[in-house]
Amino acid sequence: MSKNKRIAYRGVFIALGLVLSYLESFVPVSALAPGIKIGLANIVTVFSLYKLGTKDAIYISLGRIILSAVLFGGLVSGIYSLAGAALSMTVMIILKKIHFFSVMGVSIAGGVMHNLGQILLATLILNNKGLFYYMGILLITGSLAGTVIGILAGKMLKRINL
Repeated sequence: MSKNKRIAYRGVFIALGLVLSYLESFVPVSALAPGIKIGLANIVTVFSLYKLGTKDAIYISLGRIILSAVLFGGLVSGIYSLAGAALSMTVMIILKKIHFFSVMGVSIAGGVMHNLGQILLATLILNNKGLFYYMGILLITGSLAGTVIGILAGKMLKRINL
Protein backbone atom coordinates (compact mmCIF):
# COMPACT_ATOMS: atom_id res chain seq x y z
CA MET A 1 0.00 0.00 0.00
CA SER A 2 1.35 3.44 -0.88
CA LYS A 3 2.28 5.93 1.81
CA ASN A 4 -0.42 8.37 0.66
CA LYS A 5 -3.10 5.70 0.68
CA ARG A 6 -2.04 4.60 4.18
CA ILE A 7 -2.23 8.20 5.46
CA ALA A 8 -5.67 8.60 3.88
CA TYR A 9 -6.92 5.41 5.57
CA ARG A 10 -5.58 6.64 8.90
CA GLY A 11 -7.49 9.90 8.52
CA VAL A 12 -10.71 8.18 7.47
CA PHE A 13 -10.50 5.68 10.33
CA ILE A 14 -9.74 8.39 12.91
CA ALA A 15 -12.78 10.32 11.64
CA LEU A 16 -14.95 7.19 11.74
CA GLY A 17 -13.79 6.48 15.28
CA LEU A 18 -14.69 10.04 16.30
CA VAL A 19 -18.16 9.69 14.79
CA LEU A 20 -18.71 6.38 16.60
CA SER A 21 -17.50 7.91 19.89
CA TYR A 22 -19.88 10.82 19.45
CA LEU A 23 -22.83 8.56 18.57
CA GLU A 24 -22.07 6.40 21.58
CA SER A 25 -22.51 9.42 23.85
CA PHE A 26 -26.25 9.16 23.12
CA VAL A 27 -26.43 5.56 24.42
CA PRO A 28 -27.11 5.70 28.19
CA VAL A 29 -25.10 2.59 29.11
CA SER A 30 -23.25 4.40 31.90
CA ALA A 31 -26.57 4.64 33.78
CA LEU A 32 -26.00 0.98 34.72
CA ALA A 33 -22.63 1.71 36.32
CA PRO A 34 -20.36 4.76 36.21
CA GLY A 35 -17.87 4.89 33.36
CA ILE A 36 -19.33 2.00 31.39
CA LYS A 37 -19.18 2.36 27.60
CA ILE A 38 -19.68 -0.01 24.71
CA GLY A 39 -16.56 1.33 22.99
CA LEU A 40 -17.96 1.46 19.47
CA ALA A 41 -14.86 3.29 18.25
CA ASN A 42 -12.88 0.16 19.09
CA ILE A 43 -14.45 -1.49 16.06
CA VAL A 44 -12.17 0.78 14.05
CA THR A 45 -9.17 -0.11 16.22
CA VAL A 46 -9.66 -3.87 15.91
CA PHE A 47 -10.41 -3.62 12.19
CA SER A 48 -7.31 -1.50 11.53
CA LEU A 49 -5.13 -3.81 13.63
CA TYR A 50 -6.04 -6.71 11.36
CA LYS A 51 -6.30 -4.88 8.01
CA LEU A 52 -3.59 -2.22 8.26
CA GLY A 53 -1.27 -3.57 10.93
CA THR A 54 0.11 -2.65 14.32
CA LYS A 55 1.68 0.71 13.50
CA ASP A 56 -1.41 2.07 11.76
CA ALA A 57 -3.74 0.78 14.48
CA ILE A 58 -1.64 2.61 17.09
CA TYR A 59 -1.69 5.87 15.09
CA ILE A 60 -5.44 5.57 14.55
CA SER A 61 -6.14 4.82 18.20
CA LEU A 62 -3.92 7.67 19.43
CA GLY A 63 -5.37 10.13 16.94
CA ARG A 64 -8.93 9.26 17.86
CA ILE A 65 -8.28 9.45 21.60
CA ILE A 66 -6.49 12.79 21.41
CA LEU A 67 -9.13 14.36 19.16
CA SER A 68 -11.98 12.92 21.26
CA ALA A 69 -10.44 14.40 24.39
CA VAL A 70 -10.07 17.80 22.72
CA LEU A 71 -13.54 17.80 21.17
CA PHE A 72 -15.70 15.95 23.69
CA GLY A 73 -14.02 14.91 26.91
CA GLY A 74 -11.19 17.04 28.21
CA LEU A 75 -7.70 16.38 29.50
CA VAL A 76 -8.61 13.98 32.33
CA SER A 77 -10.77 11.72 30.17
CA GLY A 78 -8.05 11.77 27.52
CA ILE A 79 -5.40 10.65 30.00
CA TYR A 80 -7.59 7.80 31.26
CA SER A 81 -8.41 6.78 27.69
CA LEU A 82 -4.71 6.76 26.79
CA ALA A 83 -3.91 4.56 29.80
CA GLY A 84 -6.64 2.11 28.87
CA ALA A 85 -5.69 2.14 25.21
CA ALA A 86 -1.99 1.58 25.94
CA LEU A 87 -2.64 -1.61 27.91
CA SER A 88 -5.43 -2.74 25.61
CA MET A 89 -3.43 -2.23 22.42
CA THR A 90 -0.35 -3.94 23.87
CA VAL A 91 -2.32 -7.04 24.81
CA MET A 92 -4.26 -7.14 21.53
CA ILE A 93 -1.05 -6.88 19.51
CA ILE A 94 0.53 -9.74 21.48
CA LEU A 95 -2.55 -11.97 21.22
CA LYS A 96 -2.91 -11.30 17.49
CA LYS A 97 0.74 -12.19 16.90
CA ILE A 98 0.53 -15.55 18.68
CA HIS A 99 -2.34 -16.59 16.36
CA PHE A 100 -4.19 -18.49 19.08
CA PHE A 101 -7.17 -16.22 19.64
CA SER A 102 -9.92 -15.25 17.21
CA VAL A 103 -10.74 -11.63 16.42
CA MET A 104 -13.43 -11.84 19.09
CA GLY A 105 -10.96 -13.21 21.66
CA VAL A 106 -8.51 -10.43 20.90
CA SER A 107 -11.31 -7.87 21.18
CA ILE A 108 -12.55 -9.27 24.51
CA ALA A 109 -9.03 -9.12 25.93
CA GLY A 110 -8.76 -5.56 24.63
CA GLY A 111 -12.00 -4.52 26.34
CA VAL A 112 -10.98 -6.00 29.66
CA MET A 113 -7.44 -4.60 29.48
CA HIS A 114 -8.74 -1.15 28.62
CA ASN A 115 -10.75 -1.18 31.84
CA LEU A 116 -7.81 -2.53 33.83
CA GLY A 117 -5.51 0.18 32.45
CA GLN A 118 -7.94 2.86 33.57
CA ILE A 119 -8.36 1.32 37.03
CA LEU A 120 -4.58 1.05 37.44
CA LEU A 121 -4.15 4.72 36.57
CA ALA A 122 -6.99 5.79 38.87
CA THR A 123 -5.49 3.72 41.69
CA LEU A 124 -2.13 5.44 41.21
CA ILE A 125 -3.57 8.93 40.97
CA LEU A 126 -6.06 8.59 43.81
CA ASN A 127 -3.92 6.25 45.93
CA ASN A 128 -6.99 4.11 46.53
CA LYS A 129 -6.65 0.35 46.11
CA GLY A 130 -10.36 0.01 46.84
CA LEU A 131 -11.02 0.91 43.22
CA PHE A 132 -10.06 -2.65 42.31
CA TYR A 133 -13.39 -3.80 43.79
CA TYR A 134 -15.00 -2.15 40.77
CA MET A 135 -12.96 -4.39 38.49
CA GLY A 136 -15.50 -7.22 38.85
CA ILE A 137 -18.17 -5.15 37.15
CA LEU A 138 -15.65 -3.94 34.58
CA LEU A 139 -14.57 -7.52 33.78
CA ILE A 140 -18.15 -8.41 32.93
CA THR A 141 -18.93 -5.25 30.98
CA GLY A 142 -15.53 -5.25 29.25
CA SER A 143 -16.07 -8.85 28.17
CA LEU A 144 -19.58 -8.11 26.90
CA ALA A 145 -18.47 -4.99 25.04
CA GLY A 146 -15.41 -6.82 23.67
CA THR A 147 -17.68 -9.57 22.38
CA VAL A 148 -19.95 -7.12 20.57
CA ILE A 149 -16.97 -5.22 19.14
CA GLY A 150 -15.28 -8.48 18.12
CA ILE A 151 -18.37 -9.74 16.32
CA LEU A 152 -18.85 -6.46 14.44
CA ALA A 153 -15.16 -6.11 13.57
CA GLY A 154 -15.05 -9.75 12.44
CA LYS A 155 -17.98 -9.18 10.09
CA MET A 156 -16.32 -6.07 8.69
CA LEU A 157 -13.01 -7.90 8.20
CA LYS A 158 -14.76 -10.52 6.08
CA ARG A 159 -16.62 -8.00 3.94
CA ILE A 160 -14.22 -5.08 3.44
CA ASN A 161 -11.04 -5.35 1.40
CA LEU A 162 -8.51 -2.54 1.46
